[in-house]
Amino acid sequence: MQTPLGVPTDLTLSPTTQSSAAMTEIKEYILRESLRPGDPLPTESRLCADLGVSRSSVREAVRTLVALDIVEVRHGHGMFVGRASARPVVESLVFRSRLISQGDYRTLLDLVQVRSTLDQAAAGLVVEAWRGREDEDLDETARQISSLAQQGQPFTEQDRHFHVRLLEPLANQLFRHLGEALWAAHTLSASLLGAPSPSDVVSVAQAHTQMLEAARTGDVTAYREATARHYAPLLESLSLARPE
Repeated sequence: MQTPLGVPTDLTLSPTTQSSAAMTEIKEYILRESLRPGDPLPTESRLCADLGVSRSSVREAVRTLVALDIVEVRHGHGMFVGRASARPVVESLVFRSRLISQGDYRTLLDLVQVRSTLDQAAAGLVVEAWRGREDEDLDETARQISSLAQQGQPFTEQDRHFHVRLLEPLANQLFRHLGEALWAAHTLSASLLGAPSPSDVVSVAQAHTQMLEAARTGDVTAYREATARHYAPLLESLSLARPE
Protein backbone atom coordinates (compact mmCIF):
# COMPACT_ATOMS: atom_id res chain seq x y z
CA MET A 1 0.00 0.00 0.00
CA GLN A 2 1.17 3.54 -0.74
CA THR A 3 0.46 7.01 0.55
CA PRO A 4 -1.05 9.65 -1.80
CA LEU A 5 2.53 10.69 -2.61
CA GLY A 6 3.42 7.19 -3.68
CA VAL A 7 5.56 6.34 -0.66
CA PRO A 8 5.10 2.76 0.63
CA THR A 9 3.44 2.61 4.04
CA ASP A 10 5.73 -0.28 4.95
CA LEU A 11 9.37 0.49 4.24
CA THR A 12 10.53 -3.02 3.46
CA LEU A 13 12.37 -4.66 0.60
CA SER A 14 10.63 -7.99 1.13
CA PRO A 15 7.71 -9.05 -1.11
CA THR A 16 4.22 -8.22 0.15
CA THR A 17 2.62 -11.19 1.89
CA GLN A 18 -0.82 -11.67 3.39
CA SER A 19 0.59 -11.05 6.87
CA SER A 20 2.41 -7.85 5.86
CA ALA A 21 -0.72 -6.65 4.06
CA ALA A 22 -2.77 -7.43 7.18
CA MET A 23 -0.26 -5.54 9.31
CA THR A 24 -0.58 -2.48 7.07
CA GLU A 25 -4.37 -2.66 7.13
CA ILE A 26 -4.48 -2.90 10.92
CA LYS A 27 -2.28 0.20 11.22
CA GLU A 28 -4.43 2.02 8.68
CA TYR A 29 -7.56 1.02 10.62
CA ILE A 30 -6.10 2.53 13.82
CA LEU A 31 -5.35 5.78 12.00
CA ARG A 32 -8.64 5.86 10.11
CA GLU A 33 -10.69 5.37 13.27
CA SER A 34 -8.56 7.89 15.20
CA LEU A 35 -7.91 5.32 17.91
CA ARG A 36 -5.67 6.15 20.85
CA PRO A 37 -3.43 3.96 23.05
CA GLY A 38 -5.62 1.64 25.10
CA ASP A 39 -8.59 1.70 22.72
CA PRO A 40 -9.97 -1.75 21.79
CA LEU A 41 -9.40 -3.32 18.39
CA PRO A 42 -11.71 -5.69 16.49
CA THR A 43 -11.50 -9.37 17.32
CA GLU A 44 -9.26 -11.70 15.38
CA SER A 45 -12.29 -13.19 13.59
CA ARG A 46 -13.57 -9.75 12.63
CA LEU A 47 -10.17 -8.77 11.26
CA CYS A 48 -10.00 -11.94 9.16
CA ALA A 49 -13.43 -11.20 7.67
CA ASP A 50 -12.79 -7.50 7.09
CA LEU A 51 -9.33 -7.97 5.59
CA GLY A 52 -10.13 -11.11 3.64
CA VAL A 53 -7.06 -12.94 4.90
CA SER A 54 -6.47 -16.12 6.85
CA ARG A 55 -6.40 -16.39 10.62
CA SER A 56 -2.71 -17.35 10.51
CA SER A 57 -1.90 -14.17 8.56
CA VAL A 58 -3.73 -12.00 11.07
CA ARG A 59 -1.99 -13.73 13.96
CA GLU A 60 1.42 -13.23 12.36
CA ALA A 61 0.60 -9.57 11.69
CA VAL A 62 -0.53 -9.06 15.28
CA ARG A 63 2.64 -10.70 16.64
CA THR A 64 4.74 -8.26 14.63
CA LEU A 65 2.66 -5.27 15.72
CA VAL A 66 2.93 -6.37 19.36
CA ALA A 67 6.72 -6.49 19.00
CA LEU A 68 6.58 -2.94 17.64
CA ASP A 69 4.35 -1.86 20.57
CA ILE A 70 1.62 -0.79 18.12
CA VAL A 71 -0.81 -3.46 19.33
CA GLU A 72 -1.23 -4.83 22.84
CA VAL A 73 -2.79 -8.22 23.52
CA ARG A 74 -4.42 -8.66 26.92
CA HIS A 75 -5.16 -12.32 27.37
CA GLY A 76 -8.80 -12.87 28.17
CA HIS A 77 -9.71 -9.32 27.18
CA GLY A 78 -8.73 -8.90 23.54
CA MET A 79 -6.52 -6.63 21.47
CA PHE A 80 -5.91 -2.95 22.08
CA VAL A 81 -3.93 -0.12 20.54
CA GLY A 82 -0.44 -0.10 22.01
CA ARG A 83 1.59 2.86 23.18
CA ALA A 84 3.77 2.91 20.05
CA SER A 85 6.69 3.60 22.38
CA ALA A 86 10.37 3.64 21.53
CA ARG A 87 10.89 0.26 23.24
CA PRO A 88 11.61 -1.62 19.98
CA VAL A 89 14.19 1.02 19.06
CA VAL A 90 15.85 0.67 22.46
CA GLU A 91 16.00 -3.11 22.20
CA SER A 92 17.46 -2.90 18.71
CA LEU A 93 20.12 -0.37 19.75
CA VAL A 94 21.09 -2.39 22.83
CA PHE A 95 21.38 -5.58 20.78
CA ARG A 96 23.43 -3.74 18.16
CA SER A 97 25.80 -2.51 20.87
CA ARG A 98 26.36 -6.06 22.12
CA LEU A 99 26.47 -7.63 18.67
CA ILE A 100 29.26 -5.53 17.19
CA SER A 101 31.21 -4.83 20.37
CA GLN A 102 34.53 -6.47 19.53
CA GLY A 103 37.25 -5.33 21.87
CA ASP A 104 36.01 -1.78 22.40
CA TYR A 105 32.97 0.34 23.20
CA ARG A 106 32.65 1.91 19.78
CA THR A 107 28.89 1.47 19.40
CA LEU A 108 28.19 2.64 22.94
CA LEU A 109 30.39 5.66 22.26
CA ASP A 110 28.31 6.32 19.14
CA LEU A 111 25.14 6.25 21.25
CA VAL A 112 26.50 8.76 23.74
CA GLN A 113 27.68 11.04 20.93
CA VAL A 114 24.19 10.99 19.40
CA ARG A 115 22.66 11.75 22.83
CA SER A 116 25.01 14.69 23.22
CA THR A 117 24.24 15.96 19.72
CA LEU A 118 20.49 15.74 20.35
CA ASP A 119 20.80 17.69 23.61
CA GLN A 120 22.89 20.35 21.90
CA ALA A 121 20.37 20.61 19.06
CA ALA A 122 17.50 21.04 21.53
CA ALA A 123 19.33 23.73 23.53
CA GLY A 124 17.43 26.70 22.12
CA LEU A 125 14.06 25.00 22.59
CA VAL A 126 14.88 23.91 26.14
CA VAL A 127 15.97 27.40 27.14
CA GLU A 128 12.84 28.88 25.59
CA ALA A 129 10.63 26.40 27.47
CA TRP A 130 12.37 26.75 30.84
CA ARG A 131 13.15 30.47 30.94
CA GLY A 132 11.84 31.64 34.32
CA ARG A 133 10.00 28.35 34.93
CA GLU A 134 9.98 26.94 38.46
CA ASP A 135 9.76 23.22 39.15
CA GLU A 136 10.49 21.99 42.66
CA ASP A 137 10.45 18.36 41.51
CA LEU A 138 13.26 18.97 39.02
CA ASP A 139 15.18 21.04 41.57
CA GLU A 140 14.97 18.17 44.04
CA THR A 141 16.10 15.69 41.38
CA ALA A 142 19.15 17.82 40.61
CA ARG A 143 19.95 18.02 44.34
CA GLN A 144 19.65 14.24 44.69
CA ILE A 145 21.98 13.70 41.74
CA SER A 146 24.61 15.97 43.27
CA SER A 147 24.28 14.41 46.72
CA LEU A 148 24.47 10.82 45.45
CA ALA A 149 27.51 11.63 43.32
CA GLN A 150 29.28 13.17 46.30
CA GLN A 151 28.61 9.96 48.24
CA GLY A 152 29.88 7.80 45.40
CA GLN A 153 26.40 6.34 44.87
CA PRO A 154 24.70 5.72 41.50
CA PHE A 155 21.94 8.09 40.40
CA THR A 156 20.54 6.24 37.39
CA GLU A 157 16.83 6.77 38.03
CA GLN A 158 17.32 10.39 39.01
CA ASP A 159 19.32 10.96 35.82
CA ARG A 160 16.55 9.48 33.68
CA HIS A 161 13.91 11.59 35.39
CA PHE A 162 15.98 14.76 35.01
CA HIS A 163 16.54 14.39 31.27
CA VAL A 164 12.97 13.32 30.50
CA ARG A 165 11.49 16.13 32.59
CA LEU A 166 13.79 18.72 31.02
CA LEU A 167 12.42 17.89 27.57
CA GLU A 168 8.74 17.51 28.58
CA PRO A 169 7.69 21.17 28.08
CA LEU A 170 8.98 21.24 24.50
CA ALA A 171 6.27 21.56 21.87
CA ASN A 172 8.19 19.07 19.72
CA GLN A 173 7.70 15.91 21.77
CA LEU A 174 9.89 13.86 19.44
CA PHE A 175 12.88 15.31 21.29
CA ARG A 176 11.59 13.77 24.52
CA HIS A 177 10.82 10.39 22.95
CA LEU A 178 14.18 10.18 21.21
CA GLY A 179 15.99 11.46 24.28
CA GLU A 180 14.38 8.85 26.51
CA ALA A 181 15.06 6.07 23.99
CA LEU A 182 18.71 7.02 23.62
CA TRP A 183 19.08 7.35 27.41
CA ALA A 184 17.65 3.85 27.92
CA ALA A 185 19.75 2.31 25.14
CA HIS A 186 22.89 3.97 26.49
CA THR A 187 22.21 2.92 30.10
CA LEU A 188 21.27 -0.68 29.29
CA SER A 189 24.18 -1.12 26.88
CA ALA A 190 26.66 0.29 29.39
CA SER A 191 25.40 -2.13 32.05
CA LEU A 192 25.44 -5.21 29.81
CA LEU A 193 28.86 -4.42 28.34
CA GLY A 194 30.42 -3.61 31.70
CA ALA A 195 31.36 -0.15 30.46
CA PRO A 196 33.31 2.17 32.75
CA SER A 197 31.75 4.95 34.77
CA PRO A 198 32.55 8.54 33.81
CA SER A 199 36.01 9.60 34.91
CA ASP A 200 34.55 12.47 36.96
CA VAL A 201 31.11 11.58 38.26
CA VAL A 202 30.89 14.68 40.44
CA SER A 203 31.46 16.90 37.41
CA VAL A 204 28.71 15.06 35.54
CA ALA A 205 26.34 15.54 38.48
CA GLN A 206 27.10 19.24 38.79
CA ALA A 207 26.46 19.71 35.07
CA HIS A 208 22.79 18.82 35.63
CA THR A 209 22.33 21.77 37.97
CA GLN A 210 24.28 24.02 35.60
CA MET A 211 22.09 22.98 32.67
CA LEU A 212 18.94 23.77 34.62
CA GLU A 213 20.22 27.12 35.85
CA ALA A 214 21.30 28.16 32.34
CA ALA A 215 17.92 27.17 30.91
CA ARG A 216 16.05 29.22 33.51
CA THR A 217 18.18 32.32 32.94
CA GLY A 218 17.73 32.04 29.18
CA ASP A 219 21.45 31.55 28.47
CA VAL A 220 21.71 29.20 25.48
CA THR A 221 25.51 29.40 25.36
CA ALA A 222 25.83 28.48 29.03
CA TYR A 223 23.34 25.65 28.55
CA ARG A 224 25.36 24.21 25.68
CA GLU A 225 28.58 24.51 27.69
CA ALA A 226 26.99 22.71 30.64
CA THR A 227 25.72 20.00 28.32
CA ALA A 228 29.23 19.52 26.94
CA ARG A 229 30.58 19.23 30.52
CA HIS A 230 27.87 16.66 31.26
CA TYR A 231 29.06 14.32 28.51
CA ALA A 232 32.80 15.04 28.40
CA PRO A 233 33.97 12.67 31.20
CA LEU A 234 31.90 9.78 29.84
CA LEU A 235 33.02 10.34 26.26
CA GLU A 236 36.63 10.37 27.43
CA SER A 237 36.19 7.17 29.45
CA LEU A 238 34.61 5.32 26.54
CA SER A 239 37.22 6.55 24.08
CA LEU A 240 40.07 5.20 26.21
CA ALA A 241 38.49 2.07 27.65
CA ARG A 242 38.84 -1.51 26.48
CA PRO A 243 37.00 -4.53 27.90
CA GLU A 244 39.04 -6.97 29.95
